[in-house]
Amino acid sequence: MKTASHLLMSCVVLLVSAPAAFAQVAYPTQPIRFVVTTAPGGGLDSFSRLLAKDLTARAGQQVIVDNRPGAGTTIGSAAVAKAKPDGYTILLNTSAFAISPAIYQKLPYDVLRDFIGITMAVSAPNVMVVHPSVPAKSVKDFIALAKSRASQGDPVLYASGGNGTNGHLAAALFVSMAQIRMTHVPYRSGSLAVIDLVAGHVPMMIDTMSSVMPQVTAGKLRALGVSSLQRAAAAPHLPTIAEAGVPGYQSAQWYGVWVPAGTPTEIVAWLHKETTAILRSGSMQERLEVEGLEVVANSPEEFLALIKSDIAKWTKLVKAIGMSLL
Repeated sequence: MKTASHLLMSCVVLLVSAPAAFAQVAYPTQPIRFVVTTAPGGGLDSFSRLLAKDLTARAGQQVIVDNRPGAGTTIGSAAVAKAKPDGYTILLNTSAFAISPAIYQKLPYDVLRDFIGITMAVSAPNVMVVHPSVPAKSVKDFIALAKSRASQGDPVLYASGGNGTNGHLAAALFVSMAQIRMTHVPYRSGSLAVIDLVAGHVPMMIDTMSSVMPQVTAGKLRALGVSSLQRAAAAPHLPTIAEAGVPGYQSAQWYGVWVPAGTPTEIVAWLHKETTAILRSGSMQERLEVEGLEVVANSPEEFLALIKSDIAKWTKLVKAIGMSLL
């Protein structure tokens, strides 16, 4: 029979060993689900499948891509916000995640409260392109053309994949900072907008490199500049819009990785370590560069600061242009 002193010693041992036991979380022990907020076949979907393949090898568990497109990426985001915070449901989203708070009057989640950012994985500089019939060979030429046309009561049109999309706001930011007037023509998707741009039905668009550069290479569109602050590695001959006529202009799409708030810190740390290691590998960087994607792989703290900055920037722009909230 145990004495009181023996029982007390047993309790002390349990209390001392408990933190170590709780700190060791076995992960992963089952398949991981990537919730992708866009349809199959797009840029984010292609990226997610590359990442899923490499993470499967590192995790020893299958990483499954689950496409949940719709409502400006909010459907997939809402599903992850409500998921169990155990590291087995992961959100892969675009920079639309930071645009949504600016354009939606009510979201089914709070971007800053309901998620933990793992990393901003990659950045995809936008490209300003025009139809070859447009008599502008540079950003400065285009600004002069837009001012001239607007003064004659005939503003230049610009296309986008829809109201509130990254392409729409990237062009609206350009219009605002260049102090010109243009007319927005929204399409149901970016691909439809590019088709009409190539056909000459609209003269200008700002969209991702993967969407428009093949048409530029084929001579069907003319590229005037990239939207990042530095020249893009995939097209170093193109000047930035900032250096070509609109100082300080910056607008890039990006892909990020999140988990639901409440996910254990050890799992967050594991996911960040493994994800960024995959992204920084030479083979992955080579594959991504072909798609016009540049690896960022920043820390959760840096990622959070960027999201806050983007939300503030787009909210200010939406108010400035008087855009109707959805």
